[in-house]
Amino acid sequence: MDEIKFLKSASSIQDLPKDNLTEVVLCGRSNVGKSSFINSLFKKKNLAKTSSTPGKTRTLNYYIVENKFYLVDLPGFGYAKVSKTEREEWNNLIHTYFRHNENIKYAIQFIDSRHKPTELDSMLNKLLAELGIPHIILLNKIDKCKQSEIAEAVKNIKVFFPNASIGDNVILHSSVTGKGRKEIFSVLQNLFIK
Repeated sequence: MDEIKFLKSASSIQDLPKDNLTEVVLCGRSNVGKSSFINSLFKKKNLAKTSSTPGKTRTLNYYIVENKFYLVDLPGFGYAKVSKTEREEWNNLIHTYFRHNENIKYAIQFIDSRHKPTELDSMLNKLLAELGIPHIILLNKIDKCKQSEIAEAVKNIKVFFPNASIGDNVILHSSVTGKGRKEIFSVLQNLFIK
């Protein structure tokens, strides 16, 4: 599974692709490493644009994989340095996308291992569960943590998400070292084994 290309950015529900391909959604707070994840997973350096500025992704970015499914990078949420109107527009777009898109088959929720999950992380997780969207939590950027900090991050995940289980529905990941890459590919491949 190595053929991927950027297809389009969608700033409204009307802009979504019309071909009904399965969609795997990447979602989480701003600056959580979704773009680096895409580049690292598919070993393409500049496929997804990365930025040190949180809140850079403001549209739904569609990537087509093996002509089989879409990887959809959602705008990060919770970034304060944009206008209230803009934040509301993003929130409406994301909620409408989740609630009215029958092509979503799976979601990967990103959480930065260096920080405790927040109420927004919890709300996103509840929304996925409420809509019946199968999902995993990707505990990201673990290369930036010491072993003791990783243990603490795992503990925090279990407090916020009581059903969390490492290696089952939680994957430890690093775009730098490649940790978790095999597990992610396994998840994606299993989606398409009939």
